[in-house]
Parts: sequence; C-alpha cells; structure tokens
Amino acid sequence: MAALFGARVRRLRTAAGLTQAELGALTHVVSTRITQIERASGAKPTLELARALDAALGADDLLVELWPYVYREAFPDWSRKFMEYSERAVAVREYAAHVVPGLLQTEAYARAVLKVGRTLGNEEQLEERVTVRMGRQKRLVTADRPELWVVLDEAVLRRPVGGLPVMNGQLDRLTATGDEPHITVQVLPFDQGEHEAMGGSLTILTLPDGTEVAYTEGAHHGQLIEDPDEVRRFCLTYDRLRAAALPPLMSLDMIRCVREDNHLGANVPSRSERRRVAQEQLQQSGGRKLRGGGRRSPRPRPRP
Repeated sequence: MAALFGARVRRLRTAAGLTQAELGALTHVVSTRITQIERASGAKPTLELARALDAALGADDLLVELWPYVYREAFPDWSRKFMEYSERAVAVREYAAHVVPGLLQTEAYARAVLKVGRTLGNEEQLEERVTVRMGRQKRLVTADRPELWVVLDEAVLRRPVGGLPVMNGQLDRLTATGDEPHITVQVLPFDQGEHEAMGGSLTILTLPDGTEVAYTEGAHHGQLIEDPDEVRRFCLTYDRLRAAALPPLMSLDMIRCVREDNHLGANVPSRSERRRVAQEQLQQSGGRKLRGGGRRSPRPRPRP
C-alpha cells in the first residue's frame, strides 16, 4: 500500500508539472521526504501530510482515502489480517472486558483510550489513530453493514474512562443502540461471577462464505485464531457469555441506571467537603467544630 500511495503521488505530481522540491515546498517538507514517499522508503506519511499532498495536488481526497491502508502496514501481520477480516465480516460478535469496543466508541472516549497506548509517540499519532478508529465506524451505516452483537462486562460501564463527562457521552451512545436494529448490546453483570473469558476480550467474525475466525486480546497482545476446531470452542465460550448476560432490554436499562448514577454522583459533595461545610455552619451558629466522625467533643464535667 505504501508503494501504491507513492505511485499515486508521483503520477499526480507529474501531471501537475511539479518537481519534488516544488511539491515539498507546497506541503512544508523537504524534497527528500517526497522522494521517500514516492519510493515507499523511510517513514510512512502522516495523515497530516497526506491531507497536505491531497490539497496541493488536487487529488479530491484520493490520498486521504488511501492513507489508512498505508497506516495499517505498521501493525503486525496477524493484526492487519484481523482488520482485513473485520472489513469483510457480515457478523461481528464481541465480548469486551475492559473498554467499549471500537465500533461503538465516541470520539472523546476513543481519544481517552488510545492516549494510554504504550506505542504512542506524540499528539499527531494519537489523532491519526482516532481518525482511523472513527473511520471504521462508517461501515455501520452502509448498505452492507454487519450484524453487531456486543456483550459488555459491567466493569466497562463502571470505569469512567476520560472522566465523567466523556463517560456519560459514551453511555448515551450505548443507550442509542436500542434504536439500531442491526446492533445488540448486552451487559454481563458482576454477580454472574467467574467465566471462561476473564482477563481478556473476544471477537468472533463471520465472513461472507460462512467461515468464522476468532480474535482474543489482552492489555498488550492479541491473537488471531483461524483453526476451525479452536474457533468453534471460542464460539461456544461466546454463546455462554451471551446466555449469562442480561437480556438486551434489561441491559439498556442498566446502562441508563449507571448513567443516572454518574449524574447524581457528580452533584454529591465529597465527604471532606461535606464535613467542611458542616463545620462552617456550626461555627456560624455558635456550635463547636466537629471532630473525627462528626461527633461533638464532650464538655468537661465540673469537679465536685
């Protein structure tokens, strides 16, 4: 894909009658950077540079549309293969143990999640990753959109990723899935106890020919499973998780309840703040300061 991107840049540059130095000046990079891009050598172009090249060459977003495929080549082979399968899948079944799956993340939530990545180098890389993740969601509104079934561990709802405002926006997005017939969301509550997928997330993809692949992911690693026997075992694991989870309508009610709890909790002062206010009120009314757990200090008894 990097070679294809470079070939397109070279063809567009030649058609525009520009030298590499002239194109570099228009996009604020040195001419050797344009040479690297056209030869598919050196560092891959950033999204910002792809946009600048597109504008300078009048490519009508051609280079911007090609960029995610170039970006993907930086990932391990198994990860790229999973992304390719995902784009063709007719059904996606996910169990999420820690965070909301990327296909349902809001932009603010995605930015908060991606910001803690170990391989993140700078703010530009963060924005590139957010752009790619949001771009993948476009398939959910196309005619060939996949059937999406998501089981969320209750921990996903309770962890305020990005802070309460960001999390509340994400919970609103999950609630809105109730109006989308091709998306089903269930919640696996804490009281279900231990299960087979504890510690990681699981995705099952059904491809157009009916074959299935599985993908498991931990905090810093992932594994693509294509062996039919192994995939069947993971499918059984997913079915058990789905059976143990709350039904879809009850799950949406639980998401709304967590959202309401967050709203109420945001308006409740902390314990130290409540104690401070109580002390000030007592002082203003002539009372004594509170000590420890809020009890008045005992008055000294008169000596006999």
